[in-house]
Amino acid sequence: MKKLEGKIAMITGGAGGIGMGMATAFVKEGATVVIVDLNEEIGNQTIKKLQEYQSESMFIQANLAEHDKLADIVKRVIERYGKLDILVNNAHASRNMPFLETTQEDLDLSFNTGFYPTFYLMQAALPYLKETQGKIINFASGAGINGDANQASYAAAKEAIRALTRVVANEFGPFGINVNLIAPIAKSPGMLQWAEENPEYYQGMLSKIPLRRLGELENDIGRVAVFLASEDSDYITGQTIMVDGGSIKLR
Repeated sequence: MKKLEGKIAMITGGAGGIGMGMATAFVKEGATVVIVDLNEEIGNQTIKKLQEYQSESMFIQANLAEHDKLADIVKRVIERYGKLDILVNNAHASRNMPFLETTQEDLDLSFNTGFYPTFYLMQAALPYLKETQGKIINFASGAGINGDANQASYAAAKEAIRALTRVVANEFGPFGINVNLIAPIAKSPGMLQWAEENPEYYQGMLSKIPLRRLGELENDIGRVAVFLASEDSDYITGQTIMVDGGSIKLR
């Protein structure tokens, strides 16, 4: 029996990077996956690959910054499949710059694509997740936990997501809903591009990772997401899971 057999999962930012890694791990474990992404071309390419494992998976093209339309995405999933078991809020866009140069526009980009979609999609999905005693996986970042320089807008939104996740874990734990966070360091396209542009800084970062490597999208990040989405994690909620090779050790 596969760990996610018969489950319906929705993953934002699922067309590429960490989102695609999780989606691939999910379908290999039997889940039907709905990927939600702004990029229609890449979304259509990714869903074809996922359908090789689970033919009922689908792609929804959407701009998550259009907050008034987020509830409709959840409704589309329910109309098609009749239920929702797993919600993964992965999508997030931001700009890196010094704190004194950070503008309202920068804050709006980060919160409108990261925090607010997480907030509104959880609100829309929770009534259905109560029916399935489902799982929510949100995304944190070492940038917020450590307060990394030049990442004010991103770090602020990620820490807001962490706080919100703990609140929802407390409020909805009595209904059997688990709500957790992953804070990854991963071999995403964005990370690889940054490493190429900043080789010395990248090598310095790598040297501080005890396991001396970046996480693989599917086998490292995706497998932890499978664990958090499955019954194996039924007694874990409100937690930040550091999938970062040991870089940050929470107490």
